[in-house]
Amino acid sequence: MKLLSMKSLAAAALSAAVLVPLAGRALAHESLDHLKPAPADALSVTEAVKSGSGANVYESVPMWCQMPDARKTVGATHGGIVVDKKGNIYFSMDGPADGPGILVYSPDGKFLRGMVGKEFLGCHGLCINEENGEEFIYAAHLKGKQGVKFKLDGTVVWKLPIPKESGKYDDPKGKAYSPTGIAVAPNGDVYIVDGYGAQWVHQWDKNQKYIRTFGGPGKEPGKFNTCHGIGLDTRSGKPLLLICDRANDRLQHFDLDGKFVAVITEGLRKPCSVSFHGKRVAIAELQGRVAIIDETNKVVSALGDNPDKAQWAKFGVKPEEMKEGIFTAPHGVSFDAEGNLYVMDWNQSGRVSKLNWIKQTAAAR
Repeated sequence: MKLLSMKSLAAAALSAAVLVPLAGRALAHESLDHLKPAPADALSVTEAVKSGSGANVYESVPMWCQMPDARKTVGATHGGIVVDKKGNIYFSMDGPADGPGILVYSPDGKFLRGMVGKEFLGCHGLCINEENGEEFIYAAHLKGKQGVKFKLDGTVVWKLPIPKESGKYDDPKGKAYSPTGIAVAPNGDVYIVDGYGAQWVHQWDKNQKYIRTFGGPGKEPGKFNTCHGIGLDTRSGKPLLLICDRANDRLQHFDLDGKFVAVITEGLRKPCSVSFHGKRVAIAELQGRVAIIDETNKVVSALGDNPDKAQWAKFGVKPEEMKEGIFTAPHGVSFDAEGNLYVMDWNQSGRVSKLNWIKQTAAAR
């Protein structure tokens, strides 16, 4: 969330020099000389900041959304984001304590409603799936240690409890089940990653019948050190599970039967979650940027890259310390149908940003 007023943004910009951007880092308006300090009209820099490279250049939308219910801040953001067919944006919350657990916004940044109550605070990862013409939101409910399926009006369809059938949680001294991400296969199978727990991936069928468990802790291919996020990757024509192996700084592919396929991208900055648009994948990296990989799974663009490493992966960054178009701890990410991006920073006050895709003609490329 952009929590600063335009007046305070201008004041903050006037009191600090603009950092010289590197390739792939945030760029101000192209007409400005980036080697000089912020001009007197520094508001022009903070209003719309471009970042990225090649065909993946984005521009931030300042002051994107309203505060819900006259709050001064949105509340703690430590969850996921999804976008429905109408373009409405749903993102999960960790606070305030009275809820709601999921907020719904329009594409132009207007607060529409709270979708579920305080009992569903702590929905860590989200995905959206269309079934027989109706859309549903699936959540890895970290606080409730369960998976949940919602209708878009907040009605609970079902809940998936701790997968005791797996045998991975029999030891009372072992790590507790702490689900962080969820994905749905074309046949309706549900996959939940235990990213803050024992590092397993659990699979159920569309009728919530347990099928299998795979993965486990480790650094070798096919193992995890914080299997934080998961998505369904259909770019090759064959659906695969794309899993964010956060503390190993990589992405891994598995088939829908849980068999390891490949480590596809390494050297990332603590990948948390992914979203797909055509052949592109956006990756929320907790260490201060959003990366985009192409069909070869190579990083081709970096958005909102934060040059201040002291802010990377920091929950306590204050609103007045945030800079337009620069991320602190990207945790959730989602494309919309047009290829624009919504990014959630992990933050105590709450922050969700919108970035518009600057589409280029073939000649411009």
